[in-house]
Amino acid sequence: MKLNVRKGDKVVVITGKDAGKQGKIIEVDPKRNRVIVEGVNVVKRHSRPTRKLPQGGIQEKEAPISRSNVMLICGRCHKPTRVGKRILDDGSKVRICKKCGEAL
Repeated sequence: MKLNVRKGDKVVVITGKDAGKQGKIIEVDPKRNRVIVEGVNVVKRHSRPTRKLPQGGIQEKEAPISRSNVMLICGRCHKPTRVGKRILDDGSKVRICKKCGEAL
């Protein structure tokens, strides 16, 4: 499945408990149709003591959310936007902002 967002894109969450939060995409999982966004959908996980973390305890980390719940933020108009595609003169494809037409 092809996703309209990539690792490193700045996105805003549009639905769910974290609606309105912005963050950068850390990881994309196209098979499961999910993305992990920095600082969004933070969950607590209990871990036992290991050599890496000798005291163990409760860890906070980001959990994946559906890619349909995030919307890309345009770098020029700074608004959430849908993504379009445009073919340049040299034949390469580029993603564009549907609101202002700027290449993303």
